[in-house]
Amino acid sequence: MSSTSVSALSVIVGDEELLVDRAVAGIVAAVRAEDPEADVTDLVPAQVSAGTLVSATSPSLFGERRVVVLRSAQDLTKDLAAEVTAYLKDPAEDVVLVLTHAGGAKGKALLDSALKAGATRINCAKPAKQQERLAFVKGEFERAGRQVTRDAAQALLDSVGTDLREIAAACTQLVADTEGRIDDSMVARYYRGKAEVTGFVVADRAVEGQLPQALEQLRWALAVGTAPVLINSALAGAVRGLAVVAQPQRGASDADLAKRAKVPPWKLKTLRQQARDWSPNGVAHAMQVVAETDALIKGAGRDPEYALERAVIEIASARSRRG
Repeated sequence: MSSTSVSALSVIVGDEELLVDRAVAGIVAAVRAEDPEADVTDLVPAQVSAGTLVSATSPSLFGERRVVVLRSAQDLTKDLAAEVTAYLKDPAEDVVLVLTHAGGAKGKALLDSALKAGATRINCAKPAKQQERLAFVKGEFERAGRQVTRDAAQALLDSVGTDLREIAAACTQLVADTEGRIDDSMVARYYRGKAEVTGFVVADRAVEGQLPQALEQLRWALAVGTAPVLINSALAGAVRGLAVVAQPQRGASDADLAKRAKVPPWKLKTLRQQARDWSPNGVAHAMQVVAETDALIKGAGRDPEYALERAVIEIASARSRRG
């Protein structure tokens, strides 16, 4: 195998998609730093059949290196897992194989085989504790060459919740919209300023059925540079919160509900008020809408702003949906 500083086999273990995606991107970037023409094949189990791995790792006609990413390896069938295990015993030259695995017992035999074969292990566990999430926020700003106070990091988490993609998007937006060290007053101005416009305000007006106000807030948010992905994340979070509080919860504490809804506990009162006029069918339709919008924003569509406008209209209309 050609000399390289990138491991020929890596396993990325964990169920936090953002961290897994970043780890995969980091390996791909490292390979392409050494060989800009390196070919990348990114597969999920549904795309893998007998012989797929052989085809993906076959020598290229043009001799460039190859990166093969096999995601959610724990979901491979027994036969396909055996094919991967066999490959590990005789890996192809000039191929970097990356396996992602959610962790846990499912598919553990394949994970163990990869580690036994000398794979580099990269852990991507979801930050479960508040201190871990605070450390993540600090790290996001450090990646951008900025500093953040502890109070500011806490205020950001209180505003955004626990979803790591939403936290990362909020950090990115603050870096773009501010200068110097981030303190709690900056976070407060960002989430309460700009004429009270953020993705969260757009989402609140939409789930409350206030369509004219929601569209007005959406257009203003886009005009002042709020990222479409951040707005849709807020819509998704609002709908997820409705789904949690609208279901009968016997014996569940507010802390448990807040954790499931990925919101600070004080937000539950607002969610319960918003959920009063929502039916299960309406919530299900709204969840489908935000999923479709996410795909459109990330490349399946040509106009993210139109996709968001359609989503706001659909969500506001779904509020009274009964059938």
